[in-house]
Amino acid sequence: MKILSIKKVQQGFTLIELMIVVAIIGILAAVAIPAYTQYSRKAKFSEVVVSTQALKTAVELCAQDLGSLTNCVGGTNGIPADVTNPSPYVASVKTAANGVITAIAVTGQALSGETFILTPGYSPISGTQWGKSGTCFGPGAVAGVAAVTADPTATPPVAAVAGVTAVPGTSAICN
Repeated sequence: MKILSIKKVQQGFTLIELMIVVAIIGILAAVAIPAYTQYSRKAKFSEVVVSTQALKTAVELCAQDLGSLTNCVGGTNGIPADVTNPSPYVASVKTAANGVITAIAVTGQALSGETFILTPGYSPISGTQWGKSGTCFGPGAVAGVAAVTADPTATPPVAAVAGVTAVPGTSAICN
């Protein structure tokens, strides 16, 4: 009697193998899409943060020249005037009384009109220190320098900037 050996040729993937691959792709997509969305929002909002840098430098120079932040307002003392729609992601950038800079994102293009606020504190001894706040830090969150310390020797005396503390773990677009 003769034994025939028949080779079984693999004919493709089994259904379970295909289901495993689809499940892995689904899990990766479920993680990657929200992460990419948040990354994209942060990248767009970085333009809002960068739009404040020229004003920040101007306010620091104004404070050094005048010895205080009192007259450091947009359009005066070397500080650029307030700007509306300077870029596709920035709605406005303004410098208010005492050198407080507020930048507002546009509404649309993955942004929701978030604000980014820089609050200066000035002392002739320590210079200008900045506190950061705004709606971009998430609900109720405020971040920035640990504190703008009080300096009674400054003219006028500098009080600590209220409410400026770091909040760890916030899912913010401006961190």
